[in-house]
This record gives sequence, structure tokens and C-alpha cells, in this order.
Amino acid sequence: MRIIVDMDEVLADTYHKLEERYASEFGRRATAEELNGKKVYDLPGAKHLRDTLYEPGFFRDLPVMDNAVEVMEQLYAKHEVFIVTSSTEFKYSMLDKWEWLEEHFPFIDHRRMVFCGSKTIVYGDYMIDDKASNLRPFNGTGLLFTAPHNVEEDNFDRVDNWLEVGGYFEQIEGQEW
Repeated sequence: MRIIVDMDEVLADTYHKLEERYASEFGRRATAEELNGKKVYDLPGAKHLRDTLYEPGFFRDLPVMDNAVEVMEQLYAKHEVFIVTSSTEFKYSMLDKWEWLEEHFPFIDHRRMVFCGSKTIVYGDYMIDDKASNLRPFNGTGLLFTAPHNVEEDNFDRVDNWLEVGGYFEQIEGQEW
């Protein structure tokens, strides 16, 4: 089974870093209601925060999503898993993301890392992504990884966290890990 896995908001917690910058600049945290259906930089007065994605190092020190390493190790041991991340818009992100993967997911072979501009180039059985726009053209089954910006999307099977991802594939395989 070939499984395509996104990085930002799936393996790496980009929201956390953007929320920290928002809180630092605006003196408060954005509420869940404010973020419902939005990215942090979509909030009023925060559009300029998207520019931080172009900074060298932005993607290098992101927190890892809870349980991502453990579940990915299990998936990787059983299946053909590829990390596919849109990175060409943010030129510094490619090295940042490669080093981040090397640090946090050292078991992933470099031949299983795809840095691209459009995910329409990949095929597989499953894709785990936080953006419905990446899942729509995908030839396999899309799994929408919950993030504040996609809470209103209901066209895909949804997974809220990495334990649910593990449970989803356990159910498909008909066995416990």
C-alpha cells in the first residue's frame, strides 16, 4: 500500500509557531472561534504573518505533532510511505524541511521525500493532508487531517490526530499493530 503524507499541519505543527507570533504581536491568543475555517494569517490585521513562511529557518524548528513519530514508524515498516510537501514557494523551506525530517523521522529514506510545488504529480492508495484542495485531485483515498482551517470541510474521511491515523490503518489491515 502506498501512503502519501503531508508535512505542514500533519507531521509538523505550523499553527503553533504562527499562533505564537500572533500572540506576541497582538498581545493575546486567537480564539478557536476566530480560527474556525481560517489560517492564523487570515485573521484581521495578521495578513503579514504569512510573510514569515518565507524566512530562513521558519520550518526548521516546528513542533512534531503528538504521536506522529510512533505511528509513522509503524506505517513505514509495513507500507510504501512517501512524505510529499509543497515547498517550492518557500525556497528556504526545502532545506529546513529536509533537516527537520532527518532529525525527527530519521527512518525515512531520502528517496521517500518529495519536495514539490503541486501534489498532483503523486499517486498512491492514500493521502493524509490538511488541505482538501490537495485531496480533491488525488487518485486514491484522501484522509483529511483536522486543522482549524478545514473544520467545515466534510467531503473526506477525517482524522483528528495520529492515534486516529494508526487506528484507521489498523482497521483497513484487519489487525492490531
